[in-house]
Amino acid sequence: MSWLADLSLDIRQGLGLAHKRDIAQVMKFLSPHSAEKIAMGDDCAAIPDADSYLLLACEGYLNDFVATQAWFAGYCGVMVNVSDIYAMGGRPIAVVDAIWSDGENQAKPLLDGLASAAQVYGVPVVGGHTNLRNDRPQLSVAILGRAQKLLSSFSAEPGQQLLAAIDLRGHFREPYLWWDASTGAPPERLRQDLEILPTLAETGLCAAAKDISNAGVIGTLLMLLECSGLGGAIDINAIPRPAGIDLERWLRCFPSYGFVLSVDAINSEAVIEMFEQRGISCAAIGKTDDSGRLRLKAGDEEQLLWDLNSEALIGCGPNRQD
Repeated sequence: MSWLADLSLDIRQGLGLAHKRDIAQVMKFLSPHSAEKIAMGDDCAAIPDADSYLLLACEGYLNDFVATQAWFAGYCGVMVNVSDIYAMGGRPIAVVDAIWSDGENQAKPLLDGLASAAQVYGVPVVGGHTNLRNDRPQLSVAILGRAQKLLSSFSAEPGQQLLAAIDLRGHFREPYLWWDASTGAPPERLRQDLEILPTLAETGLCAAAKDISNAGVIGTLLMLLECSGLGGAIDINAIPRPAGIDLERWLRCFPSYGFVLSVDAINSEAVIEMFEQRGISCAAIGKTDDSGRLRLKAGDEEQLLWDLNSEALIGCGPNRQD
């Protein structure tokens, strides 16, 4: 088996995609009850509201993460939700949190991290739920935002260029697959970097984007393609990557600032330039097509990663079976 085939298998069988497969299971129950005009499977629910959209999202965190990285888990409660709002072309309004712990001392680092990120990203915490009488710490955070025009996983079209924009000015929070380009960075810079996304939506330079999640850049692109009923090919060597970082590890990591976008070729150069002006690495890494098959390329070699025609990932595509 070739190196590219081994890499594709590792991505397919990785924990990041396994977590995303869980979505398909709950979709079977939620789809019949979802609002007719609200697509399910995007980074946020986009609820039409007069001439704009209310954006609503929620994140829950694994018990081990909350127990061992309490401050950073609280910080991520805001950071990750904020990224989801901007990935949809919106701007955040406020967050609420639900926290459980065995006493106040166990809750404190979670709340400290939450408060720090709220200040950094300029998003107030306006309420939530508290239980200090639980047997372990647990955390969930929800966010509300608003968009004038949407960036959506359902808006990609065949023949567009796939871009990856990632802030490489960070470091791994060893030994984890978390690329941290947020903590310690200037708050104003972080907020202005995120403003690129709603600007792209409002200027019409882009209509389809997604926040790179713990599924990594490849898994996140697969979700975007599934929602739009597309396939595509990705040149893994074109993906922006810090010097000295192993490719296989990088493809599986969750970056604190990372987005994939599907852009008309005529607009690609302008979109890349907007990120580059902010010091964000952005590159064209592939192209969409109507095959329903995602392939990875390296040099002259090509390897099928996933055939969405025969196997769904999150079950949110246009051809899903409810």
